[in-house]
Amino acid sequence: MLMLSQGVRILVATKPVDFRKGHDGLAALVQSTLAEDPFTGTVFVFRAKRADRMKILFWDGSGLVMAYNHLHSYYTSFLVSTRFLPRGLVLDACDDVGIVDGVL
Repeated sequence: MLMLSQGVRILVATKPVDFRKGHDGLAALVQSTLAEDPFTGTVFVFRAKRADRMKILFWDGSGLVMAYNHLHSYYTSFLVSTRFLPRGLVLDACDDVGIVDGVL
């Protein structure tokens, strides 16, 4: 389980990404597409094209950490519903419980 402290930003990418990308590729995507710094402690959530898989990327102070999980129907419906947002969805630590629970 991923335990987040109060005030941690969580950005959910609303467009699917190429799931062959590793942590370096996702970090580059964060910088180029989301115009964010992946080394600030912000948690970035990415989905596959079918919204059945999720990758989470964050900086833990010593390196980039990437988590991967296949999703169940509740999570899939949430990630599919975010696709109509323009750039990304910003959540706070209270909103993340249902999304990232069980990934780590």
